[in-house]
Amino acid sequence: MLLEDGRNTSVLHRIRNTPSLLVGSIMFAVLIILAVFIPFISPYDPSEQNLSAFLQPPSAEHWLGTDQLGRDLFTRLIYAARTDLSIMVLAEIVPFCTGVFLGMLAGYYGKWVDKVITLLTDTFIAFPFYLIVIIVAFASGAGERGIYITFMLVGWIVFARVVRGLSASFREQEWVASAQTLGLPGVKIILRHLLPNILPQAVVVLMTDMVGLLVAIVTLGYLGIGIAPPTPDWGTMISDGQSFITTAWWLSAVPGFAVVYTGIALSLVGDGLADLWRKK
Repeated sequence: MLLEDGRNTSVLHRIRNTPSLLVGSIMFAVLIILAVFIPFISPYDPSEQNLSAFLQPPSAEHWLGTDQLGRDLFTRLIYAARTDLSIMVLAEIVPFCTGVFLGMLAGYYGKWVDKVITLLTDTFIAFPFYLIVIIVAFASGAGERGIYITFMLVGWIVFARVVRGLSASFREQEWVASAQTLGLPGVKIILRHLLPNILPQAVVVLMTDMVGLLVAIVTLGYLGIGIAPPTPDWGTMISDGQSFITTAWWLSAVPGFAVVYTGIALSLVGDGLADLWRKK
């Protein structure tokens, strides 16, 4: 596809001209590749203990050293990425779809529909996120299930609020009025006309929200109400390593760096997508 000035506007060309998106995508792709191929990269089992090799510093044999139980830190770090990133993605699916749909309903129809959905969002906002997590954890037990349940309860709110505002502004556009004049049902207008215009901004919000969810997953693991051992998890690794911070600082520093690295990658992707769509 060409613009009037003849510039190539292919997807790859536009990505190359959006540095934040390019860098963020590469950073995140590296992490995903490591997570997928870690069984072929490392000869170690993430849960196998070797007490004769405990607290070893980084070396050729153990690239990032070993923990207090002699487990290879690099192996556990990447397996923890598998755990935390898969939970992060899966926990976003239902809230994202729910929030976008409810936000479009509220913004397009307005009136009592908007009032009901706004009241619902305000009700859930009144309860602190981590309070809900603790209650769910005690009710269902620590682990992935509690995270999924909690985020399904409250994760949709941010998407609903952003999409509601976008839908309300698009509702006043001429192309929506034209669709209404043609007699198209409201749901069809929402799905065919509103959704394609709203989805780009919603995806940008999704990238930012993923960073927040990742921090929440790691925090819950650190507090002991997240992923249950011996499953590798960045939050648990940080918590386990804090007792050795003066003698084996890498135990907490390495997973902490992984969290920061992933957060930066996702933030760059989100910023890059926003820049990319602004250039359209």
